[in-house]
Amino acid sequence: MSRRDRRAALARGKTAAALPAEIPALAAEATSAYQQGRPVDAEVLCKRILGRDSAHPVALNILGILYQASGSHRLAAKTLAKAIAVNDLDAACHYNIATSYEAMDQRDEAAAHFNKAIALGLSGRGVEPFLLQIPIIIECANRSTDKFGLLVNNDGMFSAADLAAVAGRVFLRCALESTIIRGIALEQFLTGLRHALLRVAAAAMSDPAKIDDDVLGLFCALARQCFLNEYAFAMSAGESQQVDRLRALLIQKLAAGDEVHPLLLAAVGAYVPLHAIAGARSLLAGQWPAAAAGLLRQQVREPLEEEDDRSAISRLTSITDGTSLEVMRQYEENPYPRWSVNPLAALRSSLKPDGETGRGSEPAARHQILVAGCGTGEHPFDVAQKSPNAQILAVDLSVVSLAYARRKTREEGLSNIEYGQADILNMSAMARTFDRIEAVGVLHHLADPKAGWRVLLSLLSPGGTMRVGLYSAAARRSIVEARALVAERGYQPTAAGIRELRQTIIRERNEARWKPLVQTVDFYSMSGCRDMFFNVMEHRLTLPDIKVFLNEQRLLFLGFELDPGVVERFREQYPGPGALTDLDCWNAFETANPHTFMNMYMFSVRKNDRAAPAVGQ
Repeated sequence: MSRRDRRAALARGKTAAALPAEIPALAAEATSAYQQGRPVDAEVLCKRILGRDSAHPVALNILGILYQASGSHRLAAKTLAKAIAVNDLDAACHYNIATSYEAMDQRDEAAAHFNKAIALGLSGRGVEPFLLQIPIIIECANRSTDKFGLLVNNDGMFSAADLAAVAGRVFLRCALESTIIRGIALEQFLTGLRHALLRVAAAAMSDPAKIDDDVLGLFCALARQCFLNEYAFAMSAGESQQVDRLRALLIQKLAAGDEVHPLLLAAVGAYVPLHAIAGARSLLAGQWPAAAAGLLRQQVREPLEEEDDRSAISRLTSITDGTSLEVMRQYEENPYPRWSVNPLAALRSSLKPDGETGRGSEPAARHQILVAGCGTGEHPFDVAQKSPNAQILAVDLSVVSLAYARRKTREEGLSNIEYGQADILNMSAMARTFDRIEAVGVLHHLADPKAGWRVLLSLLSPGGTMRVGLYSAAARRSIVEARALVAERGYQPTAAGIRELRQTIIRERNEARWKPLVQTVDFYSMSGCRDMFFNVMEHRLTLPDIKVFLNEQRLLFLGFELDPGVVERFREQYPGPGALTDLDCWNAFETANPHTFMNMYMFSVRKNDRAAPAVGQ
């Protein structure tokens, strides 16, 4: 800031100081000044706020960003640290301070704050917009595709200078290690980067000179990303041949007890899971650089721990139904979803347990919850953290999924979840009842969803609530078209078949029917795509279907879970006092707005043993 600017700003500050102003108004004005590109005014306003409230988080964050923009990263980090001390759950502050730490080459500190920002959800934006702000990523991503937007396999696509520049970005490594990265442009960039990894690894095997730590860290992180998305990226025949050679080399070295180069682990682990390699367990006894140790933990230690854990899982019911057996096999082969980041762990200090919210009349310690179709544990994990005083039973058909869930639960130190293998259709004989049952995304995969729903209702205590998630026929039209394409072209639910389908959709991604699909989370993982496009059983319901069932079972409809903006638009059209729980109104609204429910109806009902009024009447 020049001397002239400072004098002008000071004059404005003195004039404003003579006027009565509350801190919230000043904060809004400072935010507006910053967003409008008036940094001098924003700085003056922030300092005025801090003169009255030295711990004001908004003012500290804006001031930190202004210091950062002027290159004063040490002062920026100091200021942003004060903001974090006031509110440790502000993802923006964690991201901003990490950027300054990275600029000061304090990479460990940067990584810690980037990881916290990612765990907190990056203010609801995800990692992708931030990755696409990095110039070297944009440049390489553009170079990764031809004029038609198709992937180019070019060994010279990433120069040594490119790799060094990409490897130096701490946020990219944190994102690769912790969450599935979405978006076609980023996928093509990462696919090209993986091709470059093979070239670098092959050279390192013939000349095992020291690999730069950052490059090794980048490639280990890339292998971890590929494991998270279950190797969904396209692979050429040439790559496959190179991978086969490197995998054979790794197996040979393990059998002979020879030293294994960390880059060999990254190259093989970017294409196939390391725990599937013969002798992989012996790798855990070695001394490895931190990046390679993290890769081995993810791809060897954790899967082997899950495998060892399967025999400890209780079998609560038999599984005899033909459809249930087919669904079980699907999720044994592709456990879904493969999740890593736990945002609720980062938010735990701000969560209030159910016992403190006044939910229900029974003491929280006696609250019994059933999570039916728990998959890999993300759902019961969420429930357990929000209801730490409840006793939770989580069941699923797939033992492989349950083992994943048990490991994640132990890692987080949660002790109020019991896991068991069970078929919902055979649970009616259980000698337990539950105050709340969660059945989200499971009933529509049964041979008869309503039969399974009735079984669960028989386990619900009088006055208990059930949270249900069911596929919407209207919202899943694009998926129905994709499933028709699968049938027409004979794609198989194998890794090769899923990759081929994905590449077809990516090539045709500008067609209206595919645009909603490439924006979904599930499109970017093998298990997600198999769940969407190849599920052995999928029922899609309508709101009239659901209304009939609720009336038959005398259930009180408590309302949908929807984005507030959707609810606001609905209320503009249906302002009546009972409209929010009127399924006829919602059916009319969905007919006019087919994507209202984003693939799935999410709602709650209450069991009422007394005669209840019909839903929607």
